[in-house]
Amino acid sequence: MTSPSESGSMLDAASPIPPEIEAADEPTRVPLAIEDWATVLIMGLLACITFANVLVRYFTDSSFAWTEEFSVFLMILLALVAGSAAVARDRHIRIEYFAESGSMARRKRLAQFGAIMVALLFLLIGALSVRVVWDDYRFEETSPGIGVPQWWYSIWLPIVSFAIALRALGLFIRRGRKTNYGGSDR
Repeated sequence: MTSPSESGSMLDAASPIPPEIEAADEPTRVPLAIEDWATVLIMGLLACITFANVLVRYFTDSSFAWTEEFSVFLMILLALVAGSAAVARDRHIRIEYFAESGSMARRKRLAQFGAIMVALLFLLIGALSVRVVWDDYRFEETSPGIGVPQWWYSIWLPIVSFAIALRALGLFIRRGRKTNYGGSDR
């Protein structure tokens, strides 16, 4: 394996971490294990639901009606929880050419700008989705597949959106303290 100095490239946020570099998360006030365990639980539920539906369909030529609706909900929730983990770990999508070039002060400002924009976006999504949840509750909307109250599903959007916004604010604060923005600290 060639070293970064031989190949000319630096390890960036999108690069896989080589085995010789120990992967460690930055310390955060709220443990990142919350998102990790939520991801594990959601994936486990998805696997169990899908497997049970496959077995029922194989042996009875019919399927559980609720599995598709609940699986879609779990996949959306999984995407939001994984997004929260990505923001907290600073692994969100960005253009590395701009984020990793320039002076240290420029990198710090761009990192903070990105974090505050993510926080503002998810605060806006959370605030607007509270109205959606309220309307689902007030008008007694039911889900199209199995007829459960729609707010059972929609309540999670503002909750996870506010969690992502808080993770982004935490990243903004951590990036304000960080002094080294070179490729060697990743």
